[in-house]
Amino acid sequence: MSAMVKFEDIVIKQNEPMSRHTSWRTGGMARRYVEAASLEALASFIATLPDDEELLWMGLGSNTLIRDAGFGGTVIATQGVMSQLAMLDESTVHAGAGVASAKLARFCDRNGLQGAEFFAGIPGLVGGALAMNAGAFGGETWPLVIEVETLNRKGEIRSRRASEYKYGYRHVDGPGDEWFVSATFGLKKKDEVQEPEAGSKTIDIRRLLAKRSASQPTGVASCGSVFRNPKGDHAARLIESCSLKGRRIGGAVVSEKHANFIINEDRASASDIESLIELVQQTVEDRHGIRLQPEVKIIGEKA
Repeated sequence: MSAMVKFEDIVIKQNEPMSRHTSWRTGGMARRYVEAASLEALASFIATLPDDEELLWMGLGSNTLIRDAGFGGTVIATQGVMSQLAMLDESTVHAGAGVASAKLARFCDRNGLQGAEFFAGIPGLVGGALAMNAGAFGGETWPLVIEVETLNRKGEIRSRRASEYKYGYRHVDGPGDEWFVSATFGLKKKDEVQEPEAGSKTIDIRRLLAKRSASQPTGVASCGSVFRNPKGDHAARLIESCSLKGRRIGGAVVSEKHANFIINEDRASASDIESLIELVQQTVEDRHGIRLQPEVKIIGEKA
């Protein structure tokens, strides 16, 4: 059973079931799950932790699988904290790591900015998007980043320029033992990018979301896309070509609607899902000679 301890502006839940906090709705317990009322409180708490304490920053849990044996470290909840969202000038936006990516997309759209529409298709928070260079609809996070704020193990908050990081497809390299707490994004005003003679069009968020709903399973327990697209191909095409749509292990099943989604259809364990991931990887590799790489983070020890 989960137990709760309260400090000033900090709530620590001990032995917290992570099925409550991941979009796959499954997974073992975290030894500690920490919710902070403010970034300052969180920074003070992290400064008290030993250097070897394993930390997992958790937003909406949309790209995370916690194994059934659980996580022996401390989970830091970012939802509900680091939620600032503001225009710094007519084309620059500051967003906290705890802001939903879809909310950032809508905010930019309302303020007459273009370039952030793809965030509407990312089922997570800004912090997670920064950590993995998340993308959708052909857009990616880091090309828009001007600078970020990070928090380190000493509880220190510092600013870093985007040039201090190297990024690629679903991958970001930068200073270690630091976590993103906010970012400043540079965008363009809509009237600057609309050039009818060049055939450009304003991107409609609702149209993008309708397209996603038509092609991907929504409203079900999944993590979003499971595998990265290999260079020059699509994971979904490779999986579907192996007749894996509908393949099931326990309560986990490969989506019939989009082959790069695995759904927790019937109380799947984390082991069910991981076994199905491995089955898909092996089948695609045997058929096509390509080893699909998971986009999802698999955390903890196997039972």
